[in-house]
Amino acid sequence: MKALFIGGIKSGKSKNAEEYTLTHSKEKPIYLATNEFFDAEMHERVTKHKEQRAENFITIEEPLKLTHAITNTNKTILVECVSMWVNNMLYHKHSHTQIIEEIESLLALDADIVFVINDVSCSVVSEHKLVREFVDINGKVAQLLASRCDGVYNSIAGISVKIK
Repeated sequence: MKALFIGGIKSGKSKNAEEYTLTHSKEKPIYLATNEFFDAEMHERVTKHKEQRAENFITIEEPLKLTHAITNTNKTILVECVSMWVNNMLYHKHSHTQIIEEIESLLALDADIVFVINDVSCSVVSEHKLVREFVDINGKVAQLLASRCDGVYNSIAGISVKIK
């Protein structure tokens, strides 16, 4: 089983993905946290996510090598958040090809994986090259995940609706 939760920032996608993961897991699932701490505000956001998931998950923190972090497990995995991981990959100068190859590797795993990604496609085209690059590759990753996941859920105002 592969599932994708997509929505805007603060749309409720993370909470709903956590609940979905817990419901579909036979044992305590893995929470693959992709965030790197760039500033105090990001640290506060991560702290809130940790409080939200409490002790319901086994947390693995890995900002870049996602497949490597979860290769030898039979547990359900929640990847939170793919968009933050894309950000990390761009920050560390990884190519779009490397980003797509890593996502393909994750999708090829014989594992139950729930992905969370931000929908950043509903805004104007930025004047900043790096922002345009992030939006473009994030959108390509979202499309790839959606095409290969068994279930896709769009999250708005705390409600996730199955669209595939």
